[in-house]
Amino acid sequence: MSIAEEVKKLQELKESGALTEEEFQQAKTALLKENDKKAEKAGKSINLSSVDVNTWGMFIHLSQLLGLILPILGFIVPFLLWQLKKNDSEIIDTHGRIVANWIISALIYTFVASILCVIFIGFPLLFAIVILGIVFPVIGAVKANNGEAWPYPLSIRFFHVSRIINVKPGNLNGK
Repeated sequence: MSIAEEVKKLQELKESGALTEEEFQQAKTALLKENDKKAEKAGKSINLSSVDVNTWGMFIHLSQLLGLILPILGFIVPFLLWQLKKNDSEIIDTHGRIVANWIISALIYTFVASILCVIFIGFPLLFAIVILGIVFPVIGAVKANNGEAWPYPLSIRFFHVSRIINVKPGNLNGK
């Protein structure tokens, strides 16, 4: 039922004597406030343009490179960005899940390679992990900026990525 129909019903109740003028005004005010809240929630759910969504996805991927400056930042910042924005868009949540899967996978691979350094095979593996830790985020960021989600190869799927998305300007539904 539309807001106009509900106000009309209230008016009819007032005219029939079922509601006093004061009760009518209170009910009408409550109805309008409720409608404003619904409109505000709807506005919040669609306030991100596809460019904003793509940019946030790109930032989540590139924030891993902060680990080159201070290693702990490369782990904390991507998770913080993801947690701050994941409720704003399913697309941003997908990029966050992809990055989180890679970060956790890379930590596991680094741990195993560190142990294998005892028999010297771990050194080239560590080098490869560092290279992939630079290349994968850059590729992921470029693809995110183009509206695509790219699950990193070699990532263990700790967080389920529901689907691969393709978001171009004007296409916010992720299909």
